[in-house]
Amino acid sequence: MKLPSQDAAARTPEDTSHRVRLPHFPAGPLRQVVRRVLLALLVMVLTVVIVYTDRTGYHDNSDESVDFLDAVYYSTVTLSTTGYGDIVPYSDSARLSNILLVTPLRVIFLIILVGTTLEVLAERTREQYRLNRWRSALRDHTVVVGFGTKGRSAVQTLCATGLRKNQVVVVDPNHKVIEAANAEGFAGVVGDATRSDVLLRAEAQRARQFVIATQRDDTAVLVTLTARQLNKRANIVAAVREEENAPLLRQSGADAVITSASAAGRLLGMSVQSPTAGAVIEDLIQQGSGLDLVERTVVKAEVGRSVRDTDDLVVSVRRGHRLLAYDDPDASPLQAADRLITIVRAPTPQEE
Repeated sequence: MKLPSQDAAARTPEDTSHRVRLPHFPAGPLRQVVRRVLLALLVMVLTVVIVYTDRTGYHDNSDESVDFLDAVYYSTVTLSTTGYGDIVPYSDSARLSNILLVTPLRVIFLIILVGTTLEVLAERTREQYRLNRWRSALRDHTVVVGFGTKGRSAVQTLCATGLRKNQVVVVDPNHKVIEAANAEGFAGVVGDATRSDVLLRAEAQRARQFVIATQRDDTAVLVTLTARQLNKRANIVAAVREEENAPLLRQSGADAVITSASAAGRLLGMSVQSPTAGAVIEDLIQQGSGLDLVERTVVKAEVGRSVRDTDDLVVSVRRGHRLLAYDDPDASPLQAADRLITIVRAPTPQEE
């Protein structure tokens, strides 16, 4: 199987930026500058109108009359606090308008310019501080590689089981996909997840689990290899399209591999034979409604008892690295280190 360096189908010109994007975005610096320049121009236009309307109350040392160009010139040097003194108000009305109107406009003009400069200069510092604080607080999080249909559904399921959105980092080579993840409240990294520097931006070395839902199987293999190299203890779950590639994913370090095409085909076949059974399976894998599949530890009162004696409907027992069926003779009696895969009723909003 050919292993390209990245997922060419999803590659965009922004792939090389490897930017970390947090969910909350203020207006960009350029947009802020344009908006403030327009406000400054509006203040200047108002000043020109005020001066030109009362132009007979001003004296020009060069020709003693004030025309429109002189009004623009006077407004410019007045708002910028330059004040050459070649044009001055001498009538009472002109001086009063300068006190009550032009001076407040001058203050507003300076606030706009100074505020723009400070905000543009501080924007990168604030963003870097926010990013550093996010990185320092990020521990035992979930890295989701690929935010298409599979990745988004996986995140929705994880959040339905109690995972907080601030504990999810999405990695995708498409900046528009990351923007969509940001809009849903998730942090994102733009870049090719087969590269270790991109996963390091997602703090992969401190992640608790990875969900790899790329569009291509070969990309999933490379991402799995990279993730396992960076983090030896994390739980890695990967999805592949073709079942023949599942062993390669496991050899690359994946703890669990889901074959999306085969799983969908089996569900289709089950639904043909029994539409009701297919609906039940769909309900089981959709967390938060109807019935849920839940893995839990064995409580103290259940140790030494049979699987059938538990209060929940147990479908399987995980003992170490072995997965035992509920009717497996080795499944009973239950041990303290066992984990039970059970079917339970999904909690209602009032219960949550």
